[in-house]
Amino acid sequence: MKTALITGITGQDGSYLAEYLLHQGYEVHGIIRRASTFNTRRINHIYRDPHVKNGERLYLHYGDMGATGVLGDIIYDTKPDEVYHLAAQSHVKVSFEMPEYTGDTTGLGTARMLEAVHRVKKEIKFYQASTSELFGAAKPPQSEDTPFYPRSPYAAAKLYAYWMVVNYREAYDMFATNGILFNHESPRRGETFVTRKITRALASIRAGKQDKLYLGNLDSKRDWGYAPEYVEAMHLLMQQDKPDDYVLGTGESHSIREFLDEAFGYVDLDWHKYVEIDPRYFRPTEVNYLLADPAKANKQLGWEPKVKFHELVRIMVDADSELFNLSHPGEGKRIIDEKFNGWHQWKDQSVSMEL
Repeated sequence: MKTALITGITGQDGSYLAEYLLHQGYEVHGIIRRASTFNTRRINHIYRDPHVKNGERLYLHYGDMGATGVLGDIIYDTKPDEVYHLAAQSHVKVSFEMPEYTGDTTGLGTARMLEAVHRVKKEIKFYQASTSELFGAAKPPQSEDTPFYPRSPYAAAKLYAYWMVVNYREAYDMFATNGILFNHESPRRGETFVTRKITRALASIRAGKQDKLYLGNLDSKRDWGYAPEYVEAMHLLMQQDKPDDYVLGTGESHSIREFLDEAFGYVDLDWHKYVEIDPRYFRPTEVNYLLADPAKANKQLGWEPKVKFHELVRIMVDADSELFNLSHPGEGKRIIDEKFNGWHQWKDQSVSMEL
C-alpha cells in the first residue's frame, strides 16, 4: 500500500485529492492548521465512505508551513511515498494586503517542505501546486515555454516556489514536479473566489436572502476547469518515470461576464439586474487573460479534461441551489454521473445552509 502526505488537505484540491488517493488504495496523511473552529468540513464525509473503512486509512496531523521542525517530524514519522504540497495563502487579492505572510507561507513554505523531504528520504516524490498566475501579463496562450510575468505577491511567491522545485530536482536528483494548473473550480471552492461567489450569491438571490452581488473586473478571462479532474492529473504526474513540469488547463478561456451569462441564464435570470461593480474588488495589477496550451500534458500524459466551461457552471449552480433547498435544472449531477466513476461526491455533502 502506497502512502501519501497532503498539505492543504482541507482545501478544495486537498479534499478531492484525498478522496481520489483513498479510492486508489493509498494510506493518506494530511497536515492541518490548529484553529479555534472546525476547519475539516470538506473531508468530514470521507470518514463515512465505505471505501475508506470508517477512515482507517486517513490520518490528520497538526502543522504549519512556518514550522520547519514540525514539518520535518511529520515527514519522518509518516515516511510517505508521495508528498502533494498544496498548502498556500492562495487568494490573490489577499496577497496584496498580506504580502509578507503570503511570501512566507506560499514561497518559503515550499522551501521548508522540499528541504524536509530531501533530508528524510531523497526518494520521496514531491508534487508542487504551481499556478497559472505565474504567467500574469504574458501573452496567451501560455505553455511550459512561456516566460513568467507574475502580477501579484501571490504569483511572485509561487514563482519562487516553482524555481525551488526545479533547483531541488536538479541539485539532488529528486523526483520533484510542478503542476502549473490553470483555474479549476467546484462546489467546494471557497466562497471568496469569484466563481463560487457568483454561484452562491445566485442561490442566495433566488432564495430571497440577498439583493445584490458586488464584483470587480468583469472582463478578466480565465481558463476554467473542474477541480476533480485536476487532482487526477496531479496523481498522474507523480506516476511518470521522470519528473517534469506541466501546464494543465482546458485550452478555453472565458470572461467573468461570460460566467455570469451562463450561471444566471441557466436559471432564467438576468444578471444585469443584480450585479454591481465595486472598485474594492479591482486588483492593483490586473491579470487580464489566461489561456492554457496543454499540448504537452495531452501528448505525454494522455490527460484531457472531460468537463468544459458550461458544464462546470451547471455543476456549481446546481450544487449551491441544493444548499439553499432550491429547485434546479439538475444537469450538474447528470454530468458527473456520465463522466466520472463515482470516486467523489458531486456536491459538498458536509455543508448545510442555516439562513
